[in-house]
Amino acid sequence: MAESDWQQSSGTLVIGLGRFGSAVAATLDRLGREIMAVEKDPVKVQQFSGRVPLIEADASSVEALEQLGARDFSSAVVGVGSSLEASVLVTANLVDLEMPSIWAKATSREHGRILRRIGAHHVVYPEFDAGQRTAHLVSGRMLDYIEMDKQGFAIMKMRPPKEVQGFTLAESDIRAKYGVNVLGILEPGRGFEYAAADTRIDREDIIIVSGDGTLLEHFANRP
Repeated sequence: MAESDWQQSSGTLVIGLGRFGSAVAATLDRLGREIMAVEKDPVKVQQFSGRVPLIEADASSVEALEQLGARDFSSAVVGVGSSLEASVLVTANLVDLEMPSIWAKATSREHGRILRRIGAHHVVYPEFDAGQRTAHLVSGRMLDYIEMDKQGFAIMKMRPPKEVQGFTLAESDIRAKYGVNVLGILEPGRGFEYAAADTRIDREDIIIVSGDGTLLEHFANRP
């Protein structure tokens, strides 16, 4: 691929400025990424005008996508979720345009299966993922929880159980006893520090732990 072609094939197209799409667009824009938001509702267009790069167009029309230069983008996020038909049409159009990377929002497992069958490379379930994450956080000492894959590996931010407070990692031997790894420590008033054998865990510390999700749950629920 020539350098000029590479420069043209960049940036992200964000289609639909609902809660999910607008959050994606705003975050990418804040990070300095090249983006273009596409929204057909004139009310939302007016709402987000001046906040993110934006074009008013109906992405369920492949002709409209071609006119706005969709082929010049290397990825697209389909944030349309209120209409299954519109979501499928937009995704299918992007597939027809041979978009290299398509991320599509799904509102149900059935919706997600359809999106994958027509060619979406990645399907996300914002409401399900948020609900699952909240379920992990509502009890125990977890402060944050990220499930990394379907096999159960996860990373958790939590307050340390009493039985490891005041001890170094070598002394408490957390990995051998509980089957989880302490990756780092967040001490009050200080930044993140990678964990070592001589790292001492205090009551006020926040620890970053990784491992199997079930083992993490057990560890977080210890007194």
